[in-house]
Amino acid sequence: MNAIVIDRLTKVYRSAWFGRPPMPALDGLSLSVQQGEIYGFLGPNGSGKTTTLKILMGLMRATSGNAEILGKPLDDVQIRHRIGFLPEAPYFYEYLTAEEFLAFYGNLAGLERSGLARKITQMLDLVGLAEARTRPLRKFSKGMLQRIGLAQALIHDPELVVLDEPMSGLDPVGRMQVRDLILSLRDQGKTVFFSTHIIPDVEMICDRVAIVVKGKLLAEGRVDELVNPGHAQSVEVVCEGIKAGEVATIRAAASRVLQRGDHSLVVLPGPDQVEPVLSAIRAEGGRLVSVTPQKGSLEDLFMKRSGAPIDGPGRQRDVGGSAE
Repeated sequence: MNAIVIDRLTKVYRSAWFGRPPMPALDGLSLSVQQGEIYGFLGPNGSGKTTTLKILMGLMRATSGNAEILGKPLDDVQIRHRIGFLPEAPYFYEYLTAEEFLAFYGNLAGLERSGLARKITQMLDLVGLAEARTRPLRKFSKGMLQRIGLAQALIHDPELVVLDEPMSGLDPVGRMQVRDLILSLRDQGKTVFFSTHIIPDVEMICDRVAIVVKGKLLAEGRVDELVNPGHAQSVEVVCEGIKAGEVATIRAAASRVLQRGDHSLVVLPGPDQVEPVLSAIRAEGGRLVSVTPQKGSLEDLFMKRSGAPIDGPGRQRDVGGSAE
């Protein structure tokens, strides 16, 4: 059974200003999330990710279309206790301590008081906040607030965990901790559906992914299937002793040739061009340094499908810039 089914979901925001046209946030979005998988909902900020999650959580009504969670319609309140949710910008009662905060949410979830203290300790250990249990939330860092938010989403042991941008704004250590926690949830048999605009997080932990831009689904499937269809991949050839860009055979086969001193980097669109290029290098008296197949990436796919900008090398690879 699917944990989430979205069928032709549309959301149009009506402008309060006279004469301004309606703004579509979702445009016939359809996708499905299987039970027991980690599903990444990838798109630039403003693409409709948060709107989708709010509709699924009953915080907003769709203009048209249908959706189900755990086999039930969205207006079935009985399924709420089977879902854990962390919004992108949650509000925390900053005067509460970590254990008071979890006790509050545990009571809201209907947990028995006799086992609540043990459950709070278990959750604080899980998210690495055991030593901060008596610290007020106003003294928590961004990463600590994200982790206590995850603890409240998990305190009632939900089947489905829905997270909106759970790693946004975290440092590398915080992102690693959240990724490890999400992987542990899958190991427990839970389903995790999370939105993000940070590509490496999706590539590292997701079983399947959907790419959405301007409310429309551009691609859906396993990461390896999306980035490497038919196992076709580019190849980088490095040689020395010749100017590869001046060799007609190499120039005709390559998609790009870069010269750095005595070394040439030849980028080939696929493996079929490797042998002719190697033969040309030997014929010109050059020496082969390396041949490196280049695995496709989700970033390449995103750029190809959407044309969205990304950060430069060495930076966190985001595909958006403004708040959704």
